[in-house]
Amino acid sequence: MTRQEWKNKTVVTEFILLGFGNGLGRDSLLFLVFLSVYVATVTGNTFIIVLVVTDKHLHTPMYFFLGNLACLEICYSSDILPRMLLGYLGGDSSISVGGCLTQYYFFGCLAAAECYLLAAMAYDRYLAVCKPLHYPFRMNSKLCLQLGAASWVSGFLSNSILTSLISRLDFCGPNEIEHFFCDSFPLIKLSCGDTHMAGLVTSVVAGVCSLPPFLLTFSSYLYIIITVMRIPSAAGRRKAFSTCSSHLIVVTLFYWSILTAYVIPHRDAQMSPNKFTSVFYTILTPLVNPLIYSLRNKEVKEALRKQ
Repeated sequence: MTRQEWKNKTVVTEFILLGFGNGLGRDSLLFLVFLSVYVATVTGNTFIIVLVVTDKHLHTPMYFFLGNLACLEICYSSDILPRMLLGYLGGDSSISVGGCLTQYYFFGCLAAAECYLLAAMAYDRYLAVCKPLHYPFRMNSKLCLQLGAASWVSGFLSNSILTSLISRLDFCGPNEIEHFFCDSFPLIKLSCGDTHMAGLVTSVVAGVCSLPPFLLTFSSYLYIIITVMRIPSAAGRRKAFSTCSSHLIVVTLFYWSILTAYVIPHRDAQMSPNKFTSVFYTILTPLVNPLIYSLRNKEVKEALRKQ
């Protein structure tokens, strides 16, 4: 049973995640695909963490933040993919209301934390390229720990109010979520109560969590590009920009998918743009981050050769 009668009102006790459709053949194929993605994501990011911890040459601010990002990506994937895999394996796509809210809470917290962490990484690259003489003194171990801790704490605090607000909504109508995980707007859409305040707070929280870090990241790379272009030699420009090109690719992928997913209006198609672009920042970005940093980073390549 997905609903129970309470004071003459039908109350939803669980949701159905529609995901990417159903069917025996499709479920088996999607299970294998997402299982491979999850294993590769956890393995790749764990390997990055091990390299950063064990190799003394990587004990720098840049790799401290990279280790934090890898840890965050593991948590990010583990919040969404295992539940998807269970659904495709057993054919049961239901999730309790409490489980759905818990999944959304951690998703929102980790997404916000990633915005702040990417901004901290951009600021680190700005100091390294634009203020190289001041970099060792400004980006010291104390500031690194403060920025890393602030990214995690701010991410988890920012979504607490919104999750609490959504948990107070009444769900008494349809219980099918047109998504592969529990997100705020699909949940608010299913509520049978007044959702104006929840929608407003969602927009405000999303703006606070994404816009300031995005502006800081954008301005940091604007200054970096201006500084690099002023370097007289082409070899010097390549060397300077190579120190932050990997992070720029990660930032571009993350913010492109986030902005596209939440700007494009929802359509009633089986594969809506919102659902499609959500795959990028929830599943593909955590997968490709270790590859981008490993293949485009000279220090990581050196550390890999030493293993």
